[in-house]
Amino acid sequence: MNNPHAPEGTLTSTHWGTYRVQTRDGRVTALTGFEKDADPSPIGQGIVDVLEGPLRIDAPMVRRGWLEHGPGPACGARGRDEFVEVSWPLAIELVAGELARVRDQYGNEAIYGGSYGWSSAGRFHHAQSQLKRFLNSIGGYTTSVNTYSYAAAEVTLPYVLGDFYSMINGATSWDVIREHTGLFVAFGGVPLKNGQVTNGGVSRHVQRQGLLSAAEAGVKVVNVSPLRSDVLDEARMEWCALRPGTDVALLLAIAHTLDNEGLANRAFLDRYTVGFDRFRAYFQGEVDGVPKTPEWAAEKTGLAADRIHALAVEMASQRTMISVSWSLTRQDNGEQPYWAAIAVAAMLGQLGTPGGGIGFGYSAMNAIGDNYRGIPGAALPQGRNPVERFIPVARISDMLLQPGETFEYNGMTGTYPDIRLVYWAGGNPFHHHQDLVRLREAWQRPDTVIAHEWCWNAHAKHADIVLPANTSLERNDIALSVREPFLIYMEQAIESVGQSMADYDIFTSIADALGAREAFTEERDEAAWLEYLYAGTRERAATNGVQLPEFATLKAQGWFEAPALDEPQVLLKAFREDPDANPLKTPSGRIEIFSETVAGFGYAECPGYPFWKDPVEWLGAADATTPLHLISNQPATKLHSQLDHGQHSRSGKRNGREPVVIHPDDAAPRGIRDGSPVRLFNERGSCLCTAVVSDEVRPGVLQVSTGAWYDPPADGGTGLSCLHGNPNVLTRDQGTSRLAQGPSALSCLVDIEAYAGDPPPMTAFTPPPIRRGD
Repeated sequence: MNNPHAPEGTLTSTHWGTYRVQTRDGRVTALTGFEKDADPSPIGQGIVDVLEGPLRIDAPMVRRGWLEHGPGPACGARGRDEFVEVSWPLAIELVAGELARVRDQYGNEAIYGGSYGWSSAGRFHHAQSQLKRFLNSIGGYTTSVNTYSYAAAEVTLPYVLGDFYSMINGATSWDVIREHTGLFVAFGGVPLKNGQVTNGGVSRHVQRQGLLSAAEAGVKVVNVSPLRSDVLDEARMEWCALRPGTDVALLLAIAHTLDNEGLANRAFLDRYTVGFDRFRAYFQGEVDGVPKTPEWAAEKTGLAADRIHALAVEMASQRTMISVSWSLTRQDNGEQPYWAAIAVAAMLGQLGTPGGGIGFGYSAMNAIGDNYRGIPGAALPQGRNPVERFIPVARISDMLLQPGETFEYNGMTGTYPDIRLVYWAGGNPFHHHQDLVRLREAWQRPDTVIAHEWCWNAHAKHADIVLPANTSLERNDIALSVREPFLIYMEQAIESVGQSMADYDIFTSIADALGAREAFTEERDEAAWLEYLYAGTRERAATNGVQLPEFATLKAQGWFEAPALDEPQVLLKAFREDPDANPLKTPSGRIEIFSETVAGFGYAECPGYPFWKDPVEWLGAADATTPLHLISNQPATKLHSQLDHGQHSRSGKRNGREPVVIHPDDAAPRGIRDGSPVRLFNERGSCLCTAVVSDEVRPGVLQVSTGAWYDPPADGGTGLSCLHGNPNVLTRDQGTSRLAQGPSALSCLVDIEAYAGDPPPMTAFTPPPIRRGD
């Protein structure tokens, strides 16, 4: 149906928002806000000036050394070598030939399908799904499990609450918090910058209004974080600036206080939980002789003992929501903060009540806490992977450097395969992984690295064969997320730039060369796949009470909004009302404050109940040679590293480099002034940033957002590992524990000094040398 009053511009959806795309003469000129979004994110504007800029990859490229000498370990050349432009037929021949060689000589387990990340919104043109389907069509691959975002929680919550994703997606709505909550205790804060995004695409931003409306209604917010900026000042915030990584110590002391003051709800614990007495014996000191008192926690956290005691009493005196950020999982022993928070929430006895209990990740993504009826969309079928080998997602450097060695994970023992070929489509390993100096060393080991990319970031520069992928503005798709109320038809806005192609078309050509075209495509083109996926989505949506229109109607309208829920969402409401009729998926059907299963794994660092263990790197370490704690959190001007080269992200830099926030008490004795170039360093690496002197961070803490494109110098003469300010040259590449083996980037000590002399020029936004044909 044609609406003469419809807004101008085709619709596109991204992980940071839905926009109307304005074009002129076949080029994108602007992205304007979606009419249904009152708080659009400015991140989207970052793509406008880089779609056809100098960093756009416009043709297939092959690293010169690989092209001349063939596959084999790169011995340091990846990331330094020049590239040679080749034709698409030659590129397809090279990729297909190398896949066949590795498969025939070493087996499919020697292929690592490493795609990880938020490639692009869209149910069909989702690079990770395309890669997995393709690799399965040619015999399979070694894969990874869990996520960098919250691996420790993904593994832990099923043992404690029976499930992970239903606890994330079922968060109590902001409407309920506004009406019923008295105290909102935010461990890790409620950072609205993170709330700009949702995997699968954002349609309507809700986090700012949700938080501020709750504050206006009288909800008190306690920001338990080393960063003041983790909660807006307008939110009636009280700041508890604890030492980084000590949330568990604080929660144990709160549990101790609730128990000793007679404030624990024993009736709730008896009815809805198992194992509390085992936990109680621990925090009372019966296990290790150390009662977890407020005085004990004060030494760990840096908070006053009387403030810890008062917070516990305050939490028990009113309807309290405990919010735990996803970032709490990305540290040493990252399994423990969520477990401890659940235990305290159970002791308060408010789980399942309106406005009380616990929430996992308010503002970690946009839709958490929204009140809507989700649309369960159909996904691109990926087929069956016959290869059983896998790694925990953050153990990629270990895998590449230590083939044949064993690792422990979630009660099992695995062996790292001997990877000969890495195939990556979607995501940027040189953004999200830790200890990039070590990763770069590991990255030299495989025979071949193949990448689909659209711009010359570090991922592309460290590949052997780069196949130019187009962007979501250059194809048609359907965007929806079960966490969002809107379904968006993404209409192609411009033709593909240069020789770039959709991932699907690239994989179709390679599959054809390997005799797997029919298995991969099922004889469907883009239009046929969109029809297929939409039909499946209509069927699934109907079972959830959502009636979607015909596909032609959706394409004409551009969007569909799901109806609101019949009643506001309250996490664990049905379980509280009748735990026998609505048991959790744990062995007991109850909240397992103590898990016999986890205890049976025999991990000393995870005894089966919430547990404190001093982190390897933290401000309480008496023998630390690097005295400052680095927090490398999510950026405000981009999603991860996406669009770092765009105008919006560059506007947030200082002197072209990533800013580092430092407290005045730490800056003054080092002679560091606001705007000074500074060097951050530890035994793993060093990077160059620009200082922002501010009391927005706790003394002893530095804050550098992730996402600056990794920019190693061409030689080692600078004494720097990154010229641009990527904090992951400093972070630890160690698992959270043997239970989840998640990333522990937020347990990281560094030092900082004023940089003497003129900073060396950056090359992050400079393409590699390219040899083009006549």
